[in-house]
Amino acid sequence: MTTYPNVNETKELIKQLVSIPSPSGNTEKVIQYVEDFLQNLQVETKRNRKGGLIATLPGANDKEHRMLTAHVDTLGAMVKEVKSNGRLRLDLIGGFKYNAIEGEYCEIETTSGNVYTGTILMHQTSVHVYKDAGKAERNQENMEVRIDAKVENADDIRALGIEVGDFVSFDPRVQITDNGFIKSRHLDDKASVAGLMQLIKRVKEENVTLPHTTHFLISNNEEIGYGGNSNINPETVEYLAVDMGAMGDGQTTDEYTVSICVKDASGPYHYGLRKHLVELAESNNIGHKLDIYPYYGSDASAAIRAGHDIIHGLIGPGIDSSHAYERTHETSLNYTEQLLYQYVLSEIVSY
Repeated sequence: MTTYPNVNETKELIKQLVSIPSPSGNTEKVIQYVEDFLQNLQVETKRNRKGGLIATLPGANDKEHRMLTAHVDTLGAMVKEVKSNGRLRLDLIGGFKYNAIEGEYCEIETTSGNVYTGTILMHQTSVHVYKDAGKAERNQENMEVRIDAKVENADDIRALGIEVGDFVSFDPRVQITDNGFIKSRHLDDKASVAGLMQLIKRVKEENVTLPHTTHFLISNNEEIGYGGNSNINPETVEYLAVDMGAMGDGQTTDEYTVSICVKDASGPYHYGLRKHLVELAESNNIGHKLDIYPYYGSDASAAIRAGHDIIHGLIGPGIDSSHAYERTHETSLNYTEQLLYQYVLSEIVSY
């Protein structure tokens, strides 16, 4: 299997991205990181009012454009309540369950920019005190943040500057194994963002002229449903979301191929574009799987719902244990990058 870019470079880039806290609503630092990367490549970029980043590579055809998108915002939380017992109650950002973050280390960022660490725990954690510790429901009422500071009541917490509305991010616990796996929180969707960054770098380094002007939207509100449904110019014909492939019972997606989504909760993706992606994969020996994601929506489906007249598609690396402690393999990352490269080099076909 040919690998380009260097897949170890991609994994290190993912490691950098997941290590920058960026829950939906608080993504400036990671957007700045991506912007600096692209500007160092002398790529034209601009910000939209929602805080996302748009990069553009000019192509031979400037009348029919493409747009590719991936998102840097992640699951997270906000402080819902400063509790009288010196703990914090959370309100979740994004679609996941409390059991997915039990025992997780976290950071609380105050409005002034100070950061405190903590641990997300059940109130009834101690089995020596609570006989129902294992049976109690993992929900907003029972789970709380233990702050790594000497606090015993709400006044002590507020003295630190912590207040309702402060953002809480989860420790990614990123690890790269010797046999090609990368496991971390937030591979959804920073693995795909790294893939687009590597794609742009390759096009620039090879001095390739793309057949169509191509825009890259690094969106920052996908986890809450509206990251990619604006800033699509009227010349855009095809809109491809690059997001994680969902794994589980009944799914074909795995950690070793690129997943091509044929349908998610929003309905089928464009049949013609799907067939074009499959043809590119097959003709270039790119390992791929077709799949349906039953409880899933992408920035491409959000754009369709917003009324854009576009041809939409969705591909991405296969990610195990989505919205929890995720994992993928370098072969899936590599196949995703290969398919993206072949796609942007191909002509927009008449469907």
